[in-house]
Amino acid sequence: MSHEPSPSYGIARVTRVWQMPRSTVYAQRDRRDRPTPLAKRGPKPPQSDAALTTAIRAVIAASPFHGEGHRKIWARLRAQGLRTSKRRTLAVMRAADLLGPARVPAPVVARPHDGTIVTTQPNVMWGTDATATVTLADGQVTIFGAIDHCTAECVGLHAATYGTRFEALEPVRQGVRDHFGGMAAGAATGLTMRHDHGSQYMSDDFQAELRFRGIGSSPAFVRQPEGNGCIERFFRTLTEPLLWVRHFTDVEDLQQALRTFKATYNQQWLIERLGFRAPAVVRRAFALTPAA
Repeated sequence: MSHEPSPSYGIARVTRVWQMPRSTVYAQRDRRDRPTPLAKRGPKPPQSDAALTTAIRAVIAASPFHGEGHRKIWARLRAQGLRTSKRRTLAVMRAADLLGPARVPAPVVARPHDGTIVTTQPNVMWGTDATATVTLADGQVTIFGAIDHCTAECVGLHAATYGTRFEALEPVRQGVRDHFGGMAAGAATGLTMRHDHGSQYMSDDFQAELRFRGIGSSPAFVRQPEGNGCIERFFRTLTEPLLWVRHFTDVEDLQQALRTFKATYNQQWLIERLGFRAPAVVRRAFALTPAA
């Protein structure tokens, strides 16, 4: 259809034959004749996209972690008094190429683990597992960790050249000492330990020490890592901001880095399911809440 008015037929007759509303013709004519495009509707935000991008870059540079997503960046902006929405933060970070790469989730299939492993109180269930990294002098070393399923707090972190069953007990001992006040028999009665079916964790020595401390053993389902998902998620947090971005001279250098990371993580890492609060903050809140 021509954009020019017909000398023989009016708009009403033409649009009726073409079965289209006259408002479409008028809208197209208005857009064609308008000298500048319409601006974005709605109230103007207090800061422009460029200013928000600058603020986001500053937050990323100041954060002690690598690879934080737009939700944590949004939470840190709010903590600094800069109000914006999650959707706008996501859009600005995407436009500025500030988003980290993300895996495509696998399709969900039926699985034995259909419940939740998150507890409503701390020191009810801990999770433990192992990962690995490389040092310049000692080669590959094993890292053992333990985490509280309620507060997501790292209760123990340890590195060893040989990942034996005795080394696997070290983060558990750290947590029992710090959160149960001692290492006596039955000191951690009431606590359950979630672990996989690795040889270190299923060994007689590991299981015997759990029983001695009063800790119940809770193996996850075979080939179902989500059953031990709390420690698995922590290892991702440990790997991306630390293990993948630093070189370590030897095991002692790695141990020092792990101690520093543990303290920083517990005090500053923001967790969405906890209301964007750090694990240590959540544990202190439980300590201040009187028991029912």
